[in-house]
Amino acid sequence: MSGQGLKEFQEIIGYTFRNVQLLKNALTHSSYANEKHWQYAANNERLEFLGDAVLELISSEYIFRSSQKMVEGKMTKMRASLVCEMSLAGAARQIHLGEHLYLGKGEYMTGGGKRDSILSDAFEAVIGAIYLDGGFEPAGDFVRKFVLSDIEKKQLFHDSKTILQEMIQEKSHENTHILYPVISEQGPDHDKQFEVCCEINGVKYAKGSGHTKKSAEQMAAYETILLLKNGE
Repeated sequence: MSGQGLKEFQEIIGYTFRNVQLLKNALTHSSYANEKHWQYAANNERLEFLGDAVLELISSEYIFRSSQKMVEGKMTKMRASLVCEMSLAGAARQIHLGEHLYLGKGEYMTGGGKRDSILSDAFEAVIGAIYLDGGFEPAGDFVRKFVLSDIEKKQLFHDSKTILQEMIQEKSHENTHILYPVISEQGPDHDKQFEVCCEINGVKYAKGSGHTKKSAEQMAAYETILLLKNGE
């Protein structure tokens, strides 16, 4: 990535690095560093480790202060929904992180910049880089802006299959069967796109798509919940 690319990314996230090398480090996947025969410290794995700890502390404090009557178990569950791989990958896509990663040729060709695991890891590395560069306050601002926003929607999406099951069971005392048959499966093995439909007792409701069956099912369940809440 050029210096212009790094500048563009900093504008997107709303933070300007004093030490831009930290940002470049955070955006460097191990496949790229290995290709260049760089030392281990040049990839983003150590920053990911640090960013994960910073993220957990910031999100824990946020939940603790904003939900004063919530018991420990529910706080733990809420934090898990906000910092899970799928949630962080979604936040990474919001800031176009995949387009700014340094990936090895093989990883790039197989769609690594779209993969949830790579995106979520790099997102945590960016948090770690901001923390080292500017301290806890700007790291907190970044997390609150891109992770701790629209919490209700993110929780609903993360737990959508469970929430849908509970909603249906509350309305019906009979056995309920919720299925997610695959409608279509497209793309090469490294970049699959699945589309599924949510069926409740044989009745088709909303569809969902994603790079994995699990994410497609969560999306279908989420859209079905919205339909049911709107009385459709």
